[in-house]
Amino acid sequence: MTRKVISVTPETSVRTTAKLMADNKISGVPVVDDKGNLVGMVTEADLLRGRKEAADREESWLTMLADGEGLAPDFVNYVRTQNNMVRVVMHHDVASIAENTPLSEVAQDMVDKGVKRLPVVADGKLVGIVSRADLIRALGARRG
Repeated sequence: MTRKVISVTPETSVRTTAKLMADNKISGVPVVDDKGNLVGMVTEADLLRGRKEAADREESWLTMLADGEGLAPDFVNYVRTQNNMVRVVMHHDVASIAENTPLSEVAQDMVDKGVKRLPVVADGKLVGIVSRADLIRALGARRG
């Protein structure tokens, strides 16, 4: 388990999140609220899928509202800002595990749920993350 978890908030921009993931060579990050409670997860796939959906929403909003009228630049910026936040692209149905979950169960959960990482929570708060790489390292460290 990695205890020093890189995470974002729902209000973090998609761009900042993408840069954070690229700089740290990770493919997903937990999303936490201001109290450290796990509220979601955002992955590379979410960022790519979400950006397309946000652009489509932005275009339909602006087309619907403009209807030949000029829109205030502040309003256009507001719509774009709202569409570029993690809360728009993250998924809320996040599988997580407790600190004392056996490795065999963690591995099975990853396979069953088709995920690459599982956040570790204690009383709803994010305390760590277990990735497939962590499991491989643990397997390699075993004697026998």
